[in-house]
Amino acid sequence: MVYKVYYQSHLDRNPKREDTQAFYLEAESKPAALAIAQAKSGFNIEDVEELSDAALVYEQANPEFKLTTFA
Repeated sequence: MVYKVYYQSHLDRNPKREDTQAFYLEAESKPAALAIAQAKSGFNIEDVEELSDAALVYEQANPEFKLTTFA
């Protein structure tokens, strides 16, 4: 499954809705996606959303869409 991970880039600041960013991640489950995002990204993770097939098609229509991989 593909998950959309919402995050704040700074761990030391209070989250502000205007500063929320997102990246896309492949994982077996929502808890696995959250664990990967927290362990590998270094960001303040706000939420992880599982994308339905229709939502994934919509997100892929954005030219900036790409799956994030962590080495």
